[in-house]
Amino acid sequence: MDLVTSTTWTELLLLLMAFGLSMLIGVERQLQQKSAGLRTHTLVGTGSALFTLVSGFGFAGVLGTDVNLDPSRIAAQIVSGVGFLGAGVIFMRRDVVRGLTTAATIWMTAAIGMACGAGMPILAAAATVLHLIAVGAFGRLAQFLPSPDRRRIVTVRYLDGNGVLRTILSTATSMGFEASVVGTEAYRDSGTPQVRAAMRFRGRPPLQDLVLALGSLEGVTGVRLRDDDD
Repeated sequence: MDLVTSTTWTELLLLLMAFGLSMLIGVERQLQQKSAGLRTHTLVGTGSALFTLVSGFGFAGVLGTDVNLDPSRIAAQIVSGVGFLGAGVIFMRRDVVRGLTTAATIWMTAAIGMACGAGMPILAAAATVLHLIAVGAFGRLAQFLPSPDRRRIVTVRYLDGNGVLRTILSTATSMGFEASVVGTEAYRDSGTPQVRAAMRFRGRPPLQDLVLALGSLEGVTGVRLRDDDD
């Protein structure tokens, strides 16, 4: 068996291109301090390209009149496997879903790697540019679009008499939000005095980030995000 065939150098070039393009995506994710960064995206893109190359060129020696090759079978398994990997970076906490963009980026990186492995480097490069536009320019554009958060109210439950409300307001201010209290209600839960406060927050950052931050404060027993119409 020859270690170097007529397609070896082409395969190596495609693999290296997948490595470079997926590394660019990983650098962007690393700069954004996401849970999946440079190493994860580089490995996903390079691995997807390698699987695709093996599917297309690795079984040429066993082909014959009684053996048929279907490269799409391995490609379909890559999509399933990457979907499982992407699900690992999605989590839900206090009714807030995080990690969807990172999971979609992993999925996109796998597709770029597969395009390189399939011999479509121009398509892979174009997809990389489009990805960088989507996560970069679109993120800035979203700041100027009307936000549904303006019509949403955060209900915060906290222990009474411990200065928790002051901590809540200072946390919101430090994150760039303006806070206003819509109404409060005192109650007891298992004998413990608590306060339920309906609050409205206005600011540029996503309201979901504030919900997670408030939920981790000492003395806060619950945070719920709801619409005005609820």
